[in-house]
Amino acid sequence: MKLSALLDGHDHHVLHGDPEVPVTTGIFFDAGQVTSGSLYVAVPGQEEGGPGGIGRALERGAGAVIVEDGAPPATVSAGQVCVVRVADARAAASLAASRYYGEPGRAMDIVAVTGTNGKTSVSYMIESALRLADGTKAGVIGTSGSRIGTEPIPMPRSVLSTPESPDLQYLLGHMRDRDTSSVVLEATSMGLLQRRLDHVPVAIGVFTNLTQDHLDDHGTMEHYKDAKLRLFGGLCDRAVVNADDPVSAEILALMPGAVTTYGLDAPADYRASDLVVDAAGTRFTLHHDGRKYPAAIPIPGRFSVSNALATLAACHLLGHELPALVEALDRMPPTPGRLERFTTARGVDVIVDYAHSPDSLEKVLATIRGFAAAAVITVFGCGGDRDTTKRALMGEIAGRHSDLCVLTSDNPRGEDPERILDQTVPGLAATGTPFHREADRRAAISYALSAAQPGDIVLVAGRGSEPHQIIGELLLPFDDMTVVRELDLDAP
Repeated sequence: MKLSALLDGHDHHVLHGDPEVPVTTGIFFDAGQVTSGSLYVAVPGQEEGGPGGIGRALERGAGAVIVEDGAPPATVSAGQVCVVRVADARAAASLAASRYYGEPGRAMDIVAVTGTNGKTSVSYMIESALRLADGTKAGVIGTSGSRIGTEPIPMPRSVLSTPESPDLQYLLGHMRDRDTSSVVLEATSMGLLQRRLDHVPVAIGVFTNLTQDHLDDHGTMEHYKDAKLRLFGGLCDRAVVNADDPVSAEILALMPGAVTTYGLDAPADYRASDLVVDAAGTRFTLHHDGRKYPAAIPIPGRFSVSNALATLAACHLLGHELPALVEALDRMPPTPGRLERFTTARGVDVIVDYAHSPDSLEKVLATIRGFAAAAVITVFGCGGDRDTTKRALMGEIAGRHSDLCVLTSDNPRGEDPERILDQTVPGLAATGTPFHREADRRAAISYALSAAQPGDIVLVAGRGSEPHQIIGELLLPFDDMTVVRELDLDAP
């Protein structure tokens, strides 16, 4: 497709070159991925890209370049490539990528899930409910990668739950071409703020909750909330929102007449009562449209019921039968890294969970305490280059709900792991709960397993099913449950 067609209707200025140049091999923010005939988008601040990557992109054969207002003059001579200037490079890229891949989202029902906690769980649950209820072929895009049903879609390694717009549109195109009927994707605050979903036709936006997280990116909770609310300010046709969270009132005001609610405590269109929680899962009664449905989900905890309600509401709005969806809940496979369980040869129960914010850690530990018959040992840490104000708070939460804590690294990224531990210790120490400090995550998990007695529960929190640990600039293979199983095999 020609560059002029990709940007038609979008305000842009041709600095030089011919805008009729064809774009034939993709759209890239990373100069190292450019091939002959590509469109290179010089997004300011983009790792492996930006204005500083223009020279490399040209060396690799870029056929056209998009730069942003205020960018340094392109170091190319007129006639070599077409260089176009726009006010917002990400906004232009989102439109161009959608058109390049043939606006693939229009061929499928798309559900976008946003909120601090629950995005991955709800995404997995929606795909499972659609597949189990009536055999719908659904795709998933999120923290644990992208797939159609159980078939993963190969992509370059990334730590983004919401892919950059060119990758996102490629994935949607891949799913469309394989006759996928529905797609559920995670819409992160940064993904929304950086306009990655601007040209994704979302049928239903799901809001789970808003609690403290990502203040390193947004500065304040108000800014964080505003980023989430972008989904409901024109990017989706209908909304499914958690009536138990006060932010739901703002979404109702943004989308009058187009909001469906769910909740455990507040009045809602889909409501749960009579919860019975044990280690095997949760039973409850679903209330909808004046009828009651006995329901169960093989995941323990109130938060799992809240996620189930969001799932039922979204799938029902897509036109699927509610009784079949309720029946599918009880047959759902476990979500990787979400209250994922394993029992060691010594009889120690291990639970791996993604809980990495104060609210999610509190909920998971409160749930475990509700069915624990013996000691609870918590292995946890806090991410580097992220909100530092939650570190002591997470330490206090872990100490208050545990009999022993093992403080370790999560993804330290560019920070000194020991410094992160230093900032977490005060909250933990204030509880009086004994703790062990070990920055090496594998060694920390090993310590917890050796300290546990048969019948105890070891919670490994913070990373869930993430396949890599980020240390400095390295993306090192590390999966918590895999490590647990390896240590169990190696145990004397």
